[in-house]
Amino acid sequence: MRNQRFHGRYESDGRECEHPRCSEAGEFRAPGRQGSSFDGPGQWRWFCLDHVREFNAGYDWFDGMSADEIYAAQSPASGWQTETPAFRPTAGMDGKPRWADFADPLDAIGARAGDIKRAARGQNHERYSRFTPREREALGAMGLGPQTDRTKLRQRYSELVRRYHPDRNGGDRSHESRLQRVVEAYQLLRGSDAFA
Repeated sequence: MRNQRFHGRYESDGRECEHPRCSEAGEFRAPGRQGSSFDGPGQWRWFCLDHVREFNAGYDWFDGMSADEIYAAQSPASGWQTETPAFRPTAGMDGKPRWADFADPLDAIGARAGDIKRAARGQNHERYSRFTPREREALGAMGLGPQTDRTKLRQRYSELVRRYHPDRNGGDRSHESRLQRVVEAYQLLRGSDAFA
């Protein structure tokens, strides 16, 4: 279905206007009986130009809302009060790695999948509490979780150096700042008391 954006007109493909006394082409859409929801985009009603104008003139988006609901919907901050897990202040503090802690999305997916597998097997996670805040930040920079030991730390460090060092990736210097963060994180973590 091709949209002629300027007019809001869609090719009808034989669809007729849904107004009971009209047989014109239904080229303009209006909100349907079932609105958009988690289950899908909802339904549209299709009208000719005259009847979509008539529909829009009588359409009340606030129909069925209380005065408080209308006031809340009209607020400039409407929707911002809903807190999503990714932007919660405690995001990533529950032992699960945060997406922002990884430069490579595949590393993030692998880390999260590992957490899900361990939780499914009923294994008890170590928590980040044994690490200082700076060490937690360093773990995030390296894409490591709280279950890390010295061996995993060294393996991850050598893997990241091979990935980001210009001598190892064909002279690509675009990852130098990421490499610097990894080196600083490793230097901090290798002397950590958490691995004693």
